[in-house]
Amino acid sequence: MEMIRAQDRMGLRIQVAVLDFDGTISTLRHGWEQIMAPLMLEMIAGSTPADGELVDGELVEEIRAYIDQSTGIQTYHQMKWLAEAVARHGRSPHAGRDPWWYKEQYNARLMVPVNERIREIESGRKTVSDFLVMGSIDLLEFFKSRDIEVYVASGTDHADVSREAEVLGIARYFREIAGAPPGRVDCSKEAVLRKLIKENGLQGPEVIVIGDGRVEIALGREVGALTLGVASNEETRCGISPIKRERLVKAGAHAIVGDFLDLDDIRNWLES
Repeated sequence: MEMIRAQDRMGLRIQVAVLDFDGTISTLRHGWEQIMAPLMLEMIAGSTPADGELVDGELVEEIRAYIDQSTGIQTYHQMKWLAEAVARHGRSPHAGRDPWWYKEQYNARLMVPVNERIREIESGRKTVSDFLVMGSIDLLEFFKSRDIEVYVASGTDHADVSREAEVLGIARYFREIAGAPPGRVDCSKEAVLRKLIKENGLQGPEVIVIGDGRVEIALGREVGALTLGVASNEETRCGISPIKRERLVKAGAHAIVGDFLDLDDIRNWLES
């Protein structure tokens, strides 16, 4: 566990934990960036060859940078950026301008590997632990033992997050799962955080926000919550991803882990 910056806890005890899902707890969607980036390149390039200027730098780098900084937001907003980029580059003049259409294309591609992983679990070829960041269950059990209410806030569609939490056998740990609402562009993460603090009369330091994306960490800092960045290596499900670490440090995380195997460190930090 790496301590990045101090937080004045004001002697308050953590009452609520707000967790991101994909890449923080679940790795069922591992590799989504490698699906989104080619889709964006294909849609922006249109019928023009995706080479030369496109591959050698500007467009590929633009897409990579956007995906990196947008990790954690609702897919709709990423596809809205794509629709705007298609129009801005003008290489595909007959392409549509509807972000929802782009979202359908992306989800159709992404769900191919996700559904295959779910089938592997259901058939017994793999277990749920093969798709959980290491130590996740112990972390959730720790929260349960301390009567800390756990909420999931995700940019993934609500129905998909709920289904995948059930498949992984962890839905029972969550007081509420809030994914992206169907057909709407509400920010589920911001809504959950502000609702929890306002309706439960909580102060910021009574909430911990845990996630691998810039968005949830920045939101946590904005409301005064404690923030734990999860710089997970989704391939190995343990250890640190340097790319994620850099992103989370810039977002303002108070502390960073790669997994939850060193639970004693996390527990001591939260109870100090």
